[in-house]
Amino acid sequence: MKRILIVEDNKTLAKLLAKKIELSLKYEVDIAYKLSEAKLFLKKYTYFMTLLDINLPDAPNGEIVDYVLSKGNRVIVLSANIDKDFRKQMLAKNIIDYVNKGGVDDINYIIQTLQRLEKNQKHKVLLVDDSMVFRKTMKNMLENLLYKVITVAHGEEALGMITAHPDLSLVITDYNMPVMNGLELTAEIRKEYTKTQLCIIAISSNNDEEVNALFLKQGANDYIKKPFSKEEFSCRINNSIEALENIQYITNHASRDFLTGLYNRRYFFDNMYEYIEDTKTSGEKFAVAMVDIDNFKQLNDTHGHDVGDKVIVCISEILRTNTSYRDIVARFGGEEFCMVLKNINKYSASDILERVRQEVEGFNFNLDANTEIRLTVSMGVSIHEDEDSLDETINQADMQLHSAKQNGKNQVLFN
Repeated sequence: MKRILIVEDNKTLAKLLAKKIELSLKYEVDIAYKLSEAKLFLKKYTYFMTLLDINLPDAPNGEIVDYVLSKGNRVIVLSANIDKDFRKQMLAKNIIDYVNKGGVDDINYIIQTLQRLEKNQKHKVLLVDDSMVFRKTMKNMLENLLYKVITVAHGEEALGMITAHPDLSLVITDYNMPVMNGLELTAEIRKEYTKTQLCIIAISSNNDEEVNALFLKQGANDYIKKPFSKEEFSCRINNSIEALENIQYITNHASRDFLTGLYNRRYFFDNMYEYIEDTKTSGEKFAVAMVDIDNFKQLNDTHGHDVGDKVIVCISEILRTNTSYRDIVARFGGEEFCMVLKNINKYSASDILERVRQEVEGFNFNLDANTEIRLTVSMGVSIHEDEDSLDETINQADMQLHSAKQNGKNQVLFN
């Protein structure tokens, strides 16, 4: 479990903050009331984050910040000092944030910041700038926010990195660069990725207001003008990533089955109609398999719907793990699934689906220490022909599924 160190001489505030963090984030929290106590904790544990007051009984002038940073720890400063020059001095250090200790809202802000930093670890950022000095500065700021960072010097190199790293969440690009400038790079990226798939933030010291508008028109999510503060940079980056997460969350819930995480019926048909149009040009063949869990009603009646749901989840995982990333596995409703195996012939499809059937048959679903439920599935399969519609192919697979059920279940039948 991750740990947080709070160093704060106000015991009431320290305990309140610790309780909030433990409840909201499930972290282990240690509290030190002075620098000497903090040193003992830092020797004993490794911390995900340290929250440091800068006016302590044995370190009244922020000495703890330099000490904790020197030990390689991440720091958020807590302070009641609102002096702008002092704040600027602290932000010049390699800290993550400077938070005022004003009340409950500030505590909530700290919780939100920790949650954001936790999520940032899942995101990869591509930084594109021809200035080595500026690249290094921004890379350090991004890594301080816990992003994974890749750096390149110009747009053409960036396009290669985007191809090599399809899991990128954000591209930060300078405007003036050799080979390919930031505006050209933005236009190229938007040919392949929408704003909801990949964020782009442009950065420039150009005073021409049209440049800002041109970037936004080409598809940039945001524009930051140099010079900028650490706080502005952090806020804009985090806001863009959070917007991307929210859109992807909504999109995912609209296209996924709530129980299994498989695609739902709506997504299946939307995706497949587009895919079939592509196969008319490519000539690619695919198989549609209708899959049904055998004796599922009896299982539900005997053991209850909670057990039935667990069985559905187990079967869906077997279907998912036996298909490639290009294939589609969707839950059509109840105990019925539809699988699409793309770019495949009848013999290869038969091998894959027979393997799935055998894996289900060999799976041990243990209800408790003394009760084991044996599971099987029946499948009906149709290889899509050019002259057929998607509905016709599914109907043919459905008829084969019906025959498999009538002929004894636990089998794969092709049309």
